[in-house]
Amino acid sequence: MRIDEIILFAKNAGSSDIHISAGEPIIVRTHGELERQRGLIADGEQIPLIESMMSESHKKAFAEGHDVDFSYQSEVGVRLRVNVYRYQGGISATLRLLSNSIPTLEELGLPDVLYSLAMLQRGLVLVTGPTGSGKSTTLAAMIDYVNANRAQHIITIEDPVEYVYSQKKAMIHQREVGADVPSFAYALRSALREDPDIILVGEMRDYETISAALTAAETGHLVLSTLHTTGAALTIDRIVDACPGESQNQVRIQLAGVLKGVITQCLIPLAGGGGRVPATEVLLGSDAVMNMIRENKGHQLQTAMQSGMAQGMHTLNTDLSRLLNANKITRENALRYSNDPKELQQYIL
Repeated sequence: MRIDEIILFAKNAGSSDIHISAGEPIIVRTHGELERQRGLIADGEQIPLIESMMSESHKKAFAEGHDVDFSYQSEVGVRLRVNVYRYQGGISATLRLLSNSIPTLEELGLPDVLYSLAMLQRGLVLVTGPTGSGKSTTLAAMIDYVNANRAQHIITIEDPVEYVYSQKKAMIHQREVGADVPSFAYALRSALREDPDIILVGEMRDYETISAALTAAETGHLVLSTLHTTGAALTIDRIVDACPGESQNQVRIQLAGVLKGVITQCLIPLAGGGGRVPATEVLLGSDAVMNMIRENKGHQLQTAMQSGMAQGMHTLNTDLSRLLNANKITRENALRYSNDPKELQQYIL
């Protein structure tokens, strides 16, 4: 079986990911659950399947000991994000299936406050959550909302490019790390000379990227990015902790000056099966929140979100209890995905 046939099989099954490992059956993730597909391929076919997606430059980089990230499009037009890596002497690839069409924020079931965050003129907006929680899709929906409504210059910096935008009202340039630019930080510094209104940074991975993103937000641009954190307070701490000790106070002050919102999300299986629903936490850059960040009082952000519901803020537990009361998720999963199960139990007694 060819790789394009496996991709089509996974797409028809509604799977989000495909795992190919030497000596193992194909494994797909469907609605969050891993499923082994025994008999789909013969043993020994795994490595040729992986190599069939790789260009000569990918093969060269992999032979030199690097993990390889790239985008791939099947013969029937299915786009994927691919990561190839070694483990205990073996070779494996993870393929994330990408939608050819960009869903709207409404279709994703996300809070209305994301519309207003997408339409901001300047500042920093972060979408956070664990791997596979839909962060890239949320950002793509926000960018496409701007694309449909405003004539602005949008630069995306991605590793690799995932969703491909059609030109509507906006002018969009998508740059891929490794292919178009050497790094996120380099591309961010370069972007400031390219007259952007909005800059999307695929991930704030290190101090250099964080510093460049904060500078871009300070100089009058709207910067959208992601972090692998599971709560608003943890997001602030992660950004500060990623910076050298002597720079942390300055970064905290910068962050307090530009942060407009943190949206944390996770995808939870529907109670009746057949899909997943997002649960979110929203922190907005109110004066009170900015003071808490500036004064290193992250432990008070939870209270700020609870008291800021009229502004569009809410905690993850508040949203989990809403989904549970609507019978969209089970009590077991609500507690499983909560970042404070003891507090959640008080909501759902």
